[in-house]
Amino acid sequence: MGFSLIPREEKFFDLFEELASHNVEAARTFKELAKNWSIDSPAFDRIRDIEHEADITTHEIKDRLNRTFVTPFDREDIHELASDLDDIVDLIQAISSRIYLYRVSHSNDDLVQLADILWQATEGVRKAVKELRAPEKKRRLLDHCIEINRLENAGDQALGVAIGRLFQGTPDPLEVIKWKEVYEVTEAAIDKCEDVANRLESIVVKQG
Repeated sequence: MGFSLIPREEKFFDLFEELASHNVEAARTFKELAKNWSIDSPAFDRIRDIEHEADITTHEIKDRLNRTFVTPFDREDIHELASDLDDIVDLIQAISSRIYLYRVSHSNDDLVQLADILWQATEGVRKAVKELRAPEKKRRLLDHCIEINRLENAGDQALGVAIGRLFQGTPDPLEVIKWKEVYEVTEAAIDKCEDVANRLESIVVKQG
């Protein structure tokens, strides 16, 4: 019989890796924007385009899930992992949109640090997702998840320092409001990377 479910199963892993790569590209673009600041930077449009591409990939995963009888792992986990991965790029798009709408005039070392942590976390997610298709490499997947958790803690610390700096001296209240939101959404994207790591750890445990 020529019918086989294996190609469909493998396609889920391909799409998850594609989605994780979108996250890395968006985070890298945002990091470069933070380092080489310009309100007229093409990075704003590029991040929006990446977010659109990620939405298409997420839709394909969910559409394929509805059409596949046998899946490589739990159907709910496939749905939730796709949503969590898509949330990362959505949050990066949200950060860049706020920066553009608020007409933020400059970057600073705190934003650069948070953007770098975010990029490292998305790289960790990409590496962990790549190991998902090979159960025999679950130790490597879990090691990547541990590193993502470490980066989330580093993000929390960097956020605390950044917000503390906002209130030094006699700051402009509007500037404080704008920057606090930018910092917090950036850290929320790092948190979402940890959510993906937790999801991956749960999938590995279920697979035994």
